[in-house]
Amino acid sequence: MNFLAAYIMRGRMQAMMVASSLALLSLILPPVSIVSSASVALVTLRRGGYEGLYVLICACLSAALLGFFLFGSFQFALLYGLMLWLPIWLISIILRKGKHLSVAIEIAVILGIIAVIGFYAYVSDPALLWQAVLEEMVNPMLASGSDMPVDDIKQSIQMFSHYMTGGITAGIVYGLLFGLFLARMWQAALYNPGGFREEYLTLKVRPKVALVSIFVLMMAWFMSGGIADLCWNIAIIFVVLYTFIGTAILHAAFSTLKMKRFLVPMLYITLIMIPHSIAVIIIVGMVDVWVDLRSKFSNKVRTE
Repeated sequence: MNFLAAYIMRGRMQAMMVASSLALLSLILPPVSIVSSASVALVTLRRGGYEGLYVLICACLSAALLGFFLFGSFQFALLYGLMLWLPIWLISIILRKGKHLSVAIEIAVILGIIAVIGFYAYVSDPALLWQAVLEEMVNPMLASGSDMPVDDIKQSIQMFSHYMTGGITAGIVYGLLFGLFLARMWQAALYNPGGFREEYLTLKVRPKVALVSIFVLMMAWFMSGGIADLCWNIAIIFVVLYTFIGTAILHAAFSTLKMKRFLVPMLYITLIMIPHSIAVIIIVGMVDVWVDLRSKFSNKVRTE
């Protein structure tokens, strides 16, 4: 996809066209939103916050105009563009100034946590709200005579409703960071070959952040009621952080082995095909805070 990155960097008009058109296309194909947000991030990373803001505003206006002609309304397209591009623009500025990908990931997670806390402050009972939404979604399936036991479905809905806020927010943060990673990868491919790989494989969690995540998890475990629900949903956002960190650690470890051409692709295939493997990734990410796994693994390889 380097050709698309090169096209985006040709000028403001090209970046604006890619961002706005792909944003509307993402309403049909959601993964395309990652590429759309990456286009704004790439301009910001390379040319600065003001240039990124200019592209963002123009892309919002362009998306609103396209939305008016396609759907008869510009408000939704405008708001969608702002929600899609504004967070990644802010994170890109932080990454450009700080030059630490780990810090950018942490800031994205913090934004997700603020969103969860804000939702809980705005909605008196989020679980009840999500339960009503989920019931509305499954009612057509139940009405059609599904073979699944109704009681089991209702029980599952009641359980998932308590974690929907964190789950949806985590999905948004994942999308935000995937867009940032893609933009950083494009930037490295065009101007600093190999730079992204080096940056990605050295990702770490700062001990202070790890302590906060452990505290939140303990609060979720020992508290009850609304506070426990809030803490569990915040803990889900921390899963995003440890997923990226743990994956980078295992990637770096596998890269030192003779079978790296097989093991590294299998790592990502396993993550996609077996979602439960994320639990192992999270544990690796948390343990690395206190035990430098990469250095220990490298030392072991040298002594063999």
